This record gives sequence, structure tokens and C-alpha cells, in this order.
Amino acid sequence: MFTGKTLLITGGTGSFGNAVLNRFINTDIKEIRIFSRDEKKQYDMRRELNNEKVKFYIGDVRDYNSIYKALKGVDFVFHAAALKQVPSCEFYPMEAVRTNIIGTENLLNTAIENKVKKVIVLSTDKAVYPINAMGMSKALLEKVMVATSRNINEDETVLCGTRYGNVMASRGSVIPLFVRQIAEGVPLTVTDPNMTRFMMSLENAIDLVLYAFNNAKPGDIFVQKAPAATILELAEALKDIFNAGNEIRIIGTRHGEKLYETLLTREEMSIAEDLGDYYRIPADNRDLNYDKYISCGNSRTAGLNDYNSHNTRRLTGDELKKLLLSLDYIQKELKQIKGV
Repeated sequence: MFTGKTLLITGGTGSFGNAVLNRFINTDIKEIRIFSRDEKKQYDMRRELNNEKVKFYIGDVRDYNSIYKALKGVDFVFHAAALKQVPSCEFYPMEAVRTNIIGTENLLNTAIENKVKKVIVLSTDKAVYPINAMGMSKALLEKVMVATSRNINEDETVLCGTRYGNVMASRGSVIPLFVRQIAEGVPLTVTDPNMTRFMMSLENAIDLVLYAFNNAKPGDIFVQKAPAATILELAEALKDIFNAGNEIRIIGTRHGEKLYETLLTREEMSIAEDLGDYYRIPADNRDLNYDKYISCGNSRTAGLNDYNSHNTRRLTGDELKKLLLSLDYIQKELKQIKGV
């Protein structure tokens, strides 16, 4: 479906954008546009790739005009631009609002105006039962997408979303932190040894986005089922892989952190479609005339649980190490340590 088409990735210089480029660069896609505000990362990417298929656009989703111009002639959009760091969003919540919510509204409206065929917005497990500013802004990102999808013709633009957990070894995540601490010989700083997180690779994240691309109806949100591990288990697995003797130091939770993350609420589980490796959460397309529904409520949530990193399948130590060793990042770091 991407043959001869133009794809734009917002926040395209990040981990997700680089992984998408690796997946698509040698296909028969016509053009990939990288849209971001980071001039240095674009420069580095442009020099490394040196590929005429990839075009670079400096801009910010906060600026309606800059994203509008970049979307001229675009067929599809993967919307990855966001403020993602929980602590920084806690201290600067309005910055999260401007990028994650208003920026998404700008992206969706300009995509519709430019008659983009399909837009996939990327969300996070932190949007479910949110307790921090990052999660709250991502929850509203989802609401903006669903609300906008109700008011446009499916034949013109399809808007949908994906929601996933921690992407292993992505920029700013805990795995690069632990690896750096191992290399420096300092204690590995674990917030809470019982804290669990979903474990997904960047390849899993791309698979989820492409699954949504191929199967979405307007307003759908897709979730990929994923295993989980505790932060302590993750630290211990990395110590084993790197044959390290670093101390593990418990430092307590950071601003806005949860003990576990949730990918689907109990209420969403009552309507979600189980597709094997994925869940599809359809949009609630009822209108505001509540009197039509007041007499036919349901109790489908009774007895259901949400889907979270505490009740999903827990990886064994060997499974976790195998998953970590499958990451290009870990293999690269191992080679550097061994001097290969």
C-alpha cells in the first residue's frame, strides 16, 4: 500500500522515526518526509542516509503553518512528535499540553485540509488511568483524535491511533541508563524493585502501527499484547549480559511514576475486539442525545479486569535476557565493551 506513496513522520528524528526509516528505506515507497524541530539531528540523519527518498522539514507541530506546508502532497502520516519524559512534563505541564494536545490538533486539521489519506497517532500506556502530566496529555491526544474522526468523511481521511508500553532501549528510557551505569561502574539506580513495565521492541512498535494502518476504522485505537518484567529483573538481566558486578541501589519512584502501567481500562476491555496479538478499541460514536441510551445501559464491565503490566505474562529471566540480546542497541554496546 506504500508503493509510490509519500509518508510523513512527525518527530521523525527520534527512535521511532529511525526505525521506520530502516524498515521502509529500501522499499518502493516514493518519499519519506522527516518533520521535526531538531536541526542537528536532521543534519546527522541526512548525512548518514544520503538518500534522495528522504526529505527533511524543519518545523514544529505547535506551529500550524509549518506542519500545513510539510503535508502538501502527503498520503500518510505517522504522528510520533511528543514530549515523552514523565518528570519534565510534571515540571512543565503546559509544554506537554502545547505539543501533545494542541500540536496533535494542528496535525489532524492540517492533514484533513491536505486530504491526507490516513493518519496514525502514537499514544502510550501512560494515557490509561493517567496520574502524570505526560499521560494526561496523551489521553487527551487520543480524545482529540477520536472526536475529530467523528466529523470527517472516511473516504477522505482515516484517523486512528496506537497505544503501547515501554519501547526497549528507546532514547531516554531506562535500558540505556542502566547500560551507561554498568559501563561507568556506578550503582544501577532502581526506583522500585516491584515496579513492572511492558516490554516491547521498536520493531514491535512499528508492527503495531502497520497493523493499525492496514486494519483501522475511523477513531480506532490498537493495542499490542506484550509481556512485562520488573525493573529489578531488568537491571539483573543486564548485569548478567554484561557480566557486571555493579551494586543495585533502590532510590524510590520519580515524579509521576506508577507501580505498573495499563494498556486497556476495564471499561475498554468490555468493548475491545480481541484480534489475537492485538486488541482493537472501537470509537464510541454515540452522539450527545443521552436520552436515547439512558434506558439501555449495560453491566458488561462487571467481573472484568484492566490489562496491565502486573497481570500480563511475566517474562522469565532467560526470556528477558534473550529479548534484550535481540536488540541492536545491546549488541552494539557489547561489541564496544569487548573492543570489537
